[in-house]
Amino acid sequence: MYKTGSMDLILHGGSVPSWLLKRMIGLAQEIFTVIVDEFGVEEVLTRLSDPLFFQACSNVLGFDWDSSGSTTVTCYVLKKVFDEVNLGIKVAGGKGEKSRKALEEIEIIGDEFNISTNKIEELKYASRMTAKVDNTAIQTGYQIYHHTVFVSEKGNWTVIQQGLNLESKTARRYHWLSKTLRSFVEEPHSGIIGQKIHQQVLDMTSRKSRECRKICVDLVNESEEKLRKQYMVLLKPNQTFLLESVKPKINLQHPHYKLLPENVNWKALKEAYEVKPKNFEEFLALPGIGPSTIRGLALVAELIYGAKPSWEDPLKFSFAFGGKDGVPFPVRRKAMDTAIKILREAVEEAKIGNREKLEALKRLKNFAPKTLILT
Repeated sequence: MYKTGSMDLILHGGSVPSWLLKRMIGLAQEIFTVIVDEFGVEEVLTRLSDPLFFQACSNVLGFDWDSSGSTTVTCYVLKKVFDEVNLGIKVAGGKGEKSRKALEEIEIIGDEFNISTNKIEELKYASRMTAKVDNTAIQTGYQIYHHTVFVSEKGNWTVIQQGLNLESKTARRYHWLSKTLRSFVEEPHSGIIGQKIHQQVLDMTSRKSRECRKICVDLVNESEEKLRKQYMVLLKPNQTFLLESVKPKINLQHPHYKLLPENVNWKALKEAYEVKPKNFEEFLALPGIGPSTIRGLALVAELIYGAKPSWEDPLKFSFAFGGKDGVPFPVRRKAMDTAIKILREAVEEAKIGNREKLEALKRLKNFAPKTLILT
């Protein structure tokens, strides 16, 4: 799988006033109608998979430039737009309880777009695995609470999801794109964007973790009893059953020794041994394999077998109409209404063969700043 980037956002409460929400939906409808007319349905997925495009889109629609709500509300707005206008894209999932309806909604979307049964199952698998990877394979302390799947009529998809870190009081957004599918578990990022870099982050998707992933699968395919003994040697190295073959390899001063979790799902590991997963992705997809179990295996692989995983955190905006709470300035309602009117007129004229306004809008990008820096 090809992950296109991630972004940290400050937690921000509050709700969107109805007068702004109505305008956000209207403006988003015109923007994405132009994109589909000009570049096609698949281009929408590509652009939404780019964290910078998504953030810029949120800014233009009038949402706070750096808040967690810029993800949840913008995705809600886009879901409404794609439900109301036939643009060849539908959205499954959402925030909180709605995120758990993603699989059910994917089936509904599949029926609506006449997508094959096999493809629908692939979409459901992608929904599950993207959440599993960002919750479990990459451990930065963010718990996924918002999960949306954008599905095109051809069955391609983009996932936008967000996790919550209560300790740092930040949210992190993750973007996935199916079009450039490689692997769910190695080098899924093309751009990493954020404000806060965390220390001691276990990233099992890094290329540096390749050997560690392999050793983890080898460990799982051995008996659960042997693996448990090796783990207890690390967790309680002074126990009398210390394995002589392991003892010389243990370095109690290793900087990652203190990261050993006490809770490992041994029942899930026993079931994994019976399944015999062929690779790390198959192992990660198994029920019951959570963050503590992955971390425990990774540390066995590192501390005993020398297969070190990556412990590095895998981590630019212009303001158009303002934000609902006056950040960076109050919403300019008249300017927003004018933008909706201009875009709508350009789309309507283009439909009857007059593309002059659309071409003029394209030329505007030549006057935009080339580099935008976040300070």
